[in-house]
Amino acid sequence: MECTWKSTDEWAALDSVPAKDAEALVGVGVRTVGDLLDWFPRRYEDRRHFDAFPAQAGGGAVCLRGLVIDSMKKRLGGKRSFYEIVVEEQGGNVLSTNTIACRWFNMPYLHRMVAAGHEVILYGKPKEYGGRLLMDHPEFEVVKEGERESLHLERIVPVYRNVSGIPQRRLRELVYRCLENLDGASVAPVYPLVPGQDRKAALWAVHFPESMEATNAARREFAREEFLVLQVNVLWRRKLFKAHEGRAQGKRTVLLKAFYESLPFDLTGAQKRSVKEVAADMREGRPMNRLLQGDVGSGKTFVAMCAMLLAVDSGAQAALMVPTQILAEQHFLTFRKWLEPLGVRVALVTGAKQESGSLELEGAPQIVIGTHALIYDNVAFEDLGLVVIDEQHKFGVSQRGRLIRQGVMPDALVMTATPIPRTLTLTIYGDLDVSVLDELPAGRGKIVTALRVKPKVGDVAKFVKEQLAEGRQVYLVYPLVEESESVKGLSATTEYEKWAKRLGGYEVGLLHGKMPPEEKDRVMGRFREGELQVLVATTVVEVGVDVANANLMIVHNAERFGLAQLHQLRGRIGRGAFKSYCILLTDGKSAEGMEKLEVMVATLDGFKIAEEDLRLRGPGEVLGTAQSGISDLRFVDYLADTGLLREARGLAEEVLEKDPELREWPRLRALVSEGGRVEVS
Repeated sequence: MECTWKSTDEWAALDSVPAKDAEALVGVGVRTVGDLLDWFPRRYEDRRHFDAFPAQAGGGAVCLRGLVIDSMKKRLGGKRSFYEIVVEEQGGNVLSTNTIACRWFNMPYLHRMVAAGHEVILYGKPKEYGGRLLMDHPEFEVVKEGERESLHLERIVPVYRNVSGIPQRRLRELVYRCLENLDGASVAPVYPLVPGQDRKAALWAVHFPESMEATNAARREFAREEFLVLQVNVLWRRKLFKAHEGRAQGKRTVLLKAFYESLPFDLTGAQKRSVKEVAADMREGRPMNRLLQGDVGSGKTFVAMCAMLLAVDSGAQAALMVPTQILAEQHFLTFRKWLEPLGVRVALVTGAKQESGSLELEGAPQIVIGTHALIYDNVAFEDLGLVVIDEQHKFGVSQRGRLIRQGVMPDALVMTATPIPRTLTLTIYGDLDVSVLDELPAGRGKIVTALRVKPKVGDVAKFVKEQLAEGRQVYLVYPLVEESESVKGLSATTEYEKWAKRLGGYEVGLLHGKMPPEEKDRVMGRFREGELQVLVATTVVEVGVDVANANLMIVHNAERFGLAQLHQLRGRIGRGAFKSYCILLTDGKSAEGMEKLEVMVATLDGFKIAEEDLRLRGPGEVLGTAQSGISDLRFVDYLADTGLLREARGLAEEVLEKDPELREWPRLRALVSEGGRVEVS
């Protein structure tokens, strides 16, 4: 290649890139050399040293090098087939006979890529099946004959996210050529974080590192830059939002005082503090944009009621949007119980039904509770002054915005019972004011959490019967709706029939997400009214099911659930005055699973659980891809680096203070305006 590649060059302009490869790259959004250099490795393999062939299953993924000594196609019955190779360990021990089998299902073309006689590099998790060790669908590369020192061996090798049609080896070579021909002047930083920083050298260290220390240092610099853009974006949005003119409401408190007087209990100090913060926001002449974060059972619903009463007393309507029909109906019953005696008109709108309270002749509803139907069923609001969104992480940004836009700059209160690690709150919700409910209401029963490995079914049934004999109700939670060949775990449908026989004399119900909405409503209603004593269910009961008489939850295959999910499930019990029990059942085979479950036994504090979840799984797994701005981050794992986050936040504040319009940094301004990620170009 004679020309110097600029990071803005399109693939079509580069004769050295085959059209087929260019098409594949464009298909994943990689349109320029800069985009490709931005396609950072997802992991690295230290091919200077390979793992020894394992003697038994267990542990994490391993990187092996060996010789294929056998290969064959096999059929399982029907149309299902798999291709298998047997790989033997090579190296210093001439007597070594260690082997491992590798299988790929429904990929018949693999026999043309790897076969007996090939030397291969494998990456995957060994398991035991039929008395032998094997790996299913491992990543692999064939070592070319005579190949020694190259991009692919005897060094730390980058492994990239797959680009369909381009093998890892070719992708690696293309990145290397890009770096060799890159003009360093074209990779100027978005903002100079480190004086004299050599950005081209940092790119070399990320893609083809001499050591893991070098790549970690370079990745941290790019992460800091990415977090700077994220934090400037958050602060920019906050600044723009605060500049909007809103409505001043909440000064009249007749309904709020009447509500306080009608309660047979006192609100917690945290609830009162949060109501004051909400009221102060609503009384200002700008729209409220507040997050109410509270652990399971901390009383967020009552704070939401107070906020909505302030809106109603100001002559406006309030809307509450929740993710499921069961939760919408539960909230509707709760709101109607507490607010209709005050003369407040409450209505329910879901995809399956619309329902009003007993005051329907008085006029339009003042509080509307619903699911996504609030934005998709053309619900007509007369004057929407407050929007409350419960379990907000279940909704997309556009869905939240669509509901808010149905009013004229209404106040917005978003709520979550999923504790966010304190280290991440500023990153995810940096444009919101935050209220935290860190107290539980009085009168709640004690919750005992226990971990049991392979307990006898008879012992479990005996304990269930003891609780039922005392008049309590029970949740039996399973990971699957139906039995599955591909996923190991018990199913609610199969186990329901067994429990119905074991618990003769008691009414047992089944609840799962595949049931029609009206059937789910009927079952949940019967459990709520005490007509069903036992509910065999999947995680459909995770959110919003509130039955004070239920004091026992048994979670089967508990290792299959995430910590946050287990904490949400546990929150369904202990809502009454009775001592409650959450029993986690597991086979004990996974060391990681046992560590996770022991965290649940050790604490009821959702924030501590969230921090442990962050430590065990990393931010990418904890946050998923639903959070605005998080799914596009290349350096999600660095969100656990508290120091780096604080540094980026402080730098963002400093940048905007010195240059509020970002006139000196047009690239930074463009990225913030687009809400995009940092690119190399």
